[in-house]
Amino acid sequence: MKYISISFFYLILLCKVNGQTNLPKPTKAQLAWHNMEFYLFMHFGPNTFTDLEWGHGNEKEEIFNPAKLDCEQWCRVAKASGAKGIIITAKHHDGFCLWPSKFSKHTVRESKWKDGNGDVLKDLSAACKKYGLNFGVYISPWDRNHPDYGTEKYNDVFVKMMTEIFTNYGPIWELWWDGANGEGPNGKKQIYDWARFKKTVRQLSPNTVIFSDVGPDIRWCGNENGIAGTTNWNTLNTDGFEPGLLAPTTDTLNAGNVNGKYWIPAECDVSIRPGWFYHKAEDDKVKTPEQLFQLYLKSVGRGANLLLNVPPDGNGLITKFDSAALVGFMKLREENFKNKFQFDGISFTKNKRFKYSKKLFDDNNQTFVRVRGSKENRIRLYYKTGAQINCIILKEFIKKGQKINSVKIEYFGWGSDAGIREVKSFSTMGSKRIITFPRINAKHIYITLTSLKAAPVVSEVEAYLIDENLIEK
Repeated sequence: MKYISISFFYLILLCKVNGQTNLPKPTKAQLAWHNMEFYLFMHFGPNTFTDLEWGHGNEKEEIFNPAKLDCEQWCRVAKASGAKGIIITAKHHDGFCLWPSKFSKHTVRESKWKDGNGDVLKDLSAACKKYGLNFGVYISPWDRNHPDYGTEKYNDVFVKMMTEIFTNYGPIWELWWDGANGEGPNGKKQIYDWARFKKTVRQLSPNTVIFSDVGPDIRWCGNENGIAGTTNWNTLNTDGFEPGLLAPTTDTLNAGNVNGKYWIPAECDVSIRPGWFYHKAEDDKVKTPEQLFQLYLKSVGRGANLLLNVPPDGNGLITKFDSAALVGFMKLREENFKNKFQFDGISFTKNKRFKYSKKLFDDNNQTFVRVRGSKENRIRLYYKTGAQINCIILKEFIKKGQKINSVKIEYFGWGSDAGIREVKSFSTMGSKRIITFPRINAKHIYITLTSLKAAPVVSEVEAYLIDENLIEK
C-alpha cells in the first residue's frame, strides 16, 4: 500500500509538471497590458518638418517649431477613437530629444519652439493624466547625433536619459525600445548594454512593461503591417537573442513559440498613413475606418494588441483626415459589437455531461470555467428559435497560462441547413480571439477545443451579427 501511495504521488507530480504548473504565466503588469487592446503611437520630431522618415542627426534644432502644439487635442482624438494610451517618440534615430535633456545638445531646448522653454514629454504626460490615458515612451538607442555614440560612454548617456524620463515624466506604462543600430556621427556603431538598460528600468519603474523584438515583456509581431499570426502564442524563447539583428526570425516573432519559456505577447505596430512621420502628400492616403477595422480583427482579434501610429503635423496637431478615420473606426466597433446575442443556454462539458454556466457570458474576464470532457472538450450555445450570426469572440483565462492549441466551430442549422456543419477551425485562442465567417442560422453552436497543452480554462464566449462587409478578408 505504501508503494502504491508513493507511486500515485509521483504520478500526480508528473501530471502537474507536464500539464499546468510549469506553464509560463503573465505578470500583473502584463495582464493589465492585455486589457489595453488598442492605443496610439505618435511619431513626432525634426522629421515632421524635413519630410524625412529617418533623420540624419545633423538637422538644425531650429527647424522644430510646432507653433500650435496641443497635446490635449491628441488626447481628445485618442479618447474619441477608443484608444487607451499614447506612446510618443521621445528620441528617434536622429537623436533629437523632445524633452530638454541634460545629456544632449540636440533637444527642444535648442529649438525655436517656445524660445527653447518647451517640453513635449511634460505636456503630453500632463494631458494623458487629465484625460485618463496611459502614457508611454519610445526611445531609440541609436543616436545619429550624439558625439559619444559608438563608445562605452554612450551606454551611460542612454541610461541617464532613461533615468530623466522616468524621474520627471512618470508613471510610464510602456517603454518602447527600437532595436535599430546604425552608425553615429563618428562612423561607429554602438554595442548596446541591454542587460544594464533592462536593470535600470526595473529599478526605476518595476510596473513598466518593456517592448522590443524580444521583450522582456512585450514582443514585436514581426511586421509593421499591424497583423499578428493566425497562430499566436504569447510565449517565446529568447535565451541567446537580443533586439535588432540578433532577434529571432520574423516568422517566429509573428507566431511565438508553442512551448516558449517566457510570457512575451505580441504587439502589432502599424501607421494610419504610408509613412510613420507626417507628410502632407499623404493626407489623402489615410487608412479608412473599414481598413482599420480589418487591422483590429487581425491584431486584437488574434490575441495581440494594436499600436496605431497617428503622426501630428508641423503645427503639432492631429489632422482632420486622421481624426475622421479614427472616429469612424470607433463607430464601426461600437455599432458592430454592441448587440451581443443573449443565449437561451450556454454549457460546457464536465466529465460526461454538459453543465450550464453563466460565467461564460457574464462580461467578467475574471470568471471562468474549466472545460473537461470524457472524450471532447466542448462548449455548446443554444438558441430556442435560432439565431443568425457571423462572428464569435472567445477569451481564454490567460492568468493561468495559454493552453488551447486549436479550436473547431460547428453549428446545427434549420431547414435546408439542418444537420451539424463545420464553420471554421483555427489555432490558438489566447486573451481574445475574434472569428468571423459567412452568416449562419443556427440553433446550436458547438465550440470544440480540439488540441490542448493542459486542461483548458475559458473566460467568455460572445456571438454577434456584424456588417457582412466587415468580415475578415
